[in-house]
Amino acid sequence: MLETSLTFPSLPLQRPLLAIGHGTRNEAGRQTFIDFAKAYEAIDPSRPVIPCFLELTTPSIQDGVDYCIERGYSELSAVPILLFAARHNKFDVTNELDRARSRHPQLKFHYGRHFGIAPEILDLWKERLQMCDRLEKNPRQLERSQTVLLFVGRGSSDPDANGDVFKMARMLWEGSGYKTVETCFIGITHPRLEEGFDRARLYNPQRIIVLPYFLFTGVLMEKIFQISAQQQERYPDIEVVCLPEMGIQPHLLQLLRERELETQLGQVQMNCEMCKFRLAALDGAENGHHHHHHHHDRNHDSAPVDPYADVEQYHGKIWQVP
Repeated sequence: MLETSLTFPSLPLQRPLLAIGHGTRNEAGRQTFIDFAKAYEAIDPSRPVIPCFLELTTPSIQDGVDYCIERGYSELSAVPILLFAARHNKFDVTNELDRARSRHPQLKFHYGRHFGIAPEILDLWKERLQMCDRLEKNPRQLERSQTVLLFVGRGSSDPDANGDVFKMARMLWEGSGYKTVETCFIGITHPRLEEGFDRARLYNPQRIIVLPYFLFTGVLMEKIFQISAQQQERYPDIEVVCLPEMGIQPHLLQLLRERELETQLGQVQMNCEMCKFRLAALDGAENGHHHHHHHHDRNHDSAPVDPYADVEQYHGKIWQVP
C-alpha cells in the first residue's frame, strides 16, 4: 500500500464515508479500489471509510449502507469515485441510495460530487508527462514538438461526460509544448482508440504518448495496453509510450478529501439528487401523482424510468429541459 506523508486537518463530523466505485470484473482493479479506500481511511481513521461498488462486483452499495446501519449510524456521506458525471453518477448511484433509504427509512445521506475536472488531476498527469521527458524514459530525447498526446477516455452514452474528456485533454495539452492532442475512447462512443492512432499519425510524429484517463486498472486498461502494443508493432518507426492508469496517488487522496468535506459543509456544487434529468425521470415513474415537493413520500416500489434506456433518443433530447 501507498506510504504517504499526507496529513489532513480534522473533519467537522465523524460521519462514515461510503466510497462508491464503478466496479470491475478485474480482480486487480477491484482490489486497487479497496486499497485506495483503506489508504484514504488510514490518513484519518476518525470515521469509517466503506468501499462499495455500483456493479460487477461486491460489496454493493446496499452492503455498504447495511454495514453503517449495523454499526448504529443513520447518517452518512456518499462520494462517487468517478471521473465524470455520466448516467452512473446522475442516475444509478442515486437510485441505489433511494433503495437503501426505502429499506432504512431513518437513513440520511449526503451525496457528494464526482471527481470531475480538478487541478489535482491535471497536476498528476503533468508530473507523469514530465517523467516521459527524462533520459531513462526518453533515451532518444525526442522533443515534445515531435510528440502527439493521445488522450483515451472510457467512453459514455452521456454527451456531457464525453465533452468533459475533450475539455480535460485540451486543458492538459494547452501550453504543454506537445505537437497536438487527439482525444478518443476505448468503448461505447467514437472515435475509438484505433482511430485515435490514425489521427495522431497524420501529424507525422516521432512519438505518440497514450494517456489512459482511468483511475484504476481493469479490463479496459488491459485493452488499451494491448492495442498500443499492436500499433507499435505495425508502425515501428513511431515510438509508442503507453502510460499507466492513475492508481493510488496523493493527488487523488487529496481530491477525495475535498469531496468528502464538501458533503460535510453542504458545499456540493453539483447536486445529482437535484439533477433535472433525475427529477423528470422520478416524476415519470410516479405517473405524475406527486409533485417535486412530495419526493420524500414517493412510492419506492415503482422503478424510475431510465432516461438512458434508448441512447439515440437520449442524445436527441439531452439539452432540452424536461
